[in-house]
Amino acid sequence: MHLQEGFSGKTIVVTGGASGIGEACVKLLRARGAQVLVVDCDLDKAAAVAEDPALAHQVDVSQADQVNALAERIAASGVEVDGLVNCAGIVQSPLPPDVLDVDTYRQVIGIDLEGTYFCCAAFGAAMARRGRGAIVNIASVAGMRSMPLHAYSPAKAAVINLTECLAAEWGRSGVRVNAISPGYTVTAALQSQIDQGLRDPEKLKQNSALGTLIRPDDIARPVAFLLSDEAAMITGINLPVDAGWLVAGSWSTFGGVRPASAAG
Repeated sequence: MHLQEGFSGKTIVVTGGASGIGEACVKLLRARGAQVLVVDCDLDKAAAVAEDPALAHQVDVSQADQVNALAERIAASGVEVDGLVNCAGIVQSPLPPDVLDVDTYRQVIGIDLEGTYFCCAAFGAAMARRGRGAIVNIASVAGMRSMPLHAYSPAKAAVINLTECLAAEWGRSGVRVNAISPGYTVTAALQSQIDQGLRDPEKLKQNSALGTLIRPDDIARPVAFLLSDEAAMITGINLPVDAGWLVAGSWSTFGGVRPASAAG
């Protein structure tokens, strides 16, 4: 089977699919033969990415009733969901706890953690009843290190743990659950923070082993791998896709990662 046909006949749901990493996942999975259902809070953008309004669904993933209703509508239409990619999420500004307002905190937790859980519960349970399926949750390296992101980082750390819990919960039922933790990825959200002066792109590059920022396509490819049959024996992992940010940070106390060796 050609790589472009790897998901032929399969239906995959991508939340947050109207932009950023989610959009990149939609386009790659579709190119590889999948029917992709694009779920987002912005229906117009979702429809544009889906290239078919019938494949676009407007849902606030932080609302369990909306998620459950979507899963029921899809099932009632006779479509069986083979894969789920949980990309829906929001970021926050790096504020101290006494400045981070409660509404923002709850919104981040509601979308990034609870939304992931609600979607897993709705679609993963149906996969388990059928005896097959694969889920990829988009976490973050922010969930693996201390950061001044007192809602976002704990939410993503919880997504990593949730992934492990569900992998064990549904493993005997043929459902694999994995997570990917992107590093600094140039999405609209990160670009907005750069534009506001909240992030310095050069510092972000310097603090990675590869000396570069990540593009949404760089995340979509490992997502596709973890959904595919090539990853049939992989479940419960958290895969950092971070340009080596995790391994390079501690080098700052030694003056940073060494520059490239001279060619020749």
